Amino acid sequence: MTKAKWAIDASHSAVEFSVRHMMIAKVKGAFHEFEAEIEADIQDLTTADISFKINLSSVDTRNGDRDGHLKSADFFDVENHPTLDFKATSISKSGEGEYEVTGDVSLHGVTRSETFEVTFEGSGKDPWGNTKAGFSAKGAIKRSDYGLTYNAALETGGVLIGDEVKISLEIEALQQA
Repeated sequence: MTKAKWAIDASHSAVEFSVRHMMIAKVKGAFHEFEAEIEADIQDLTTADISFKINLSSVDTRNGDRDGHLKSADFFDVENHPTLDFKATSISKSGEGEYEVTGDVSLHGVTRSETFEVTFEGSGKDPWGNTKAGFSAKGAIKRSDYGLTYNAALETGGVLIGDEVKISLEIEALQQA
C-alpha cells in the first residue's frame, strides 16, 4: 500500500488523560477539540508523517471550577499557550501492529521529545464505502518538564497533584480521496 492522507473522525475518537490526586486516587479528563495531519501507509507506519494538535481550552474533567483552573496561568495558560502540539520525528515497529512513535511535544512554551506506544487496530470500509482505520496510543509526560509546577503540600505528606500525566488516545481516521 502507498501513503494516503487521513483525517480524524472526531465523533469516534478520544483524547484522555489521568493524573494522581492527593497521592491516593486519579483524576481523569479529556480534551474534546483536536485535529491531526496524517499521511501514512497504515500497513507500515514507520514512514508516516504525523502531527497532532489539541485545543487546551477544550479540557473537561467534569468539574467546571477545576477546568477553569487548568486553563489559567497556574497550569495551561491558554491565553498565551492555547494548544498542545505533537510532531512525529521517528517511528519504529515494536511488534505486529505495534509502534514506538517519538516526536516533539510543545506545551506551555516548552518543546521536548516524548515517545508513545501506538497500536494499529485495523481498517475496513464503513456502510457508506469510506475506508476507516483505528489506532490506540498511550504514553506519559511529566508536567514539571513543561513548567506546569503548580501544587500544594499535604499535611499527611506528599503533594496534591502528581507530576506524571498519563495520556491515551483512541483514534478513528478516515482516508481522504
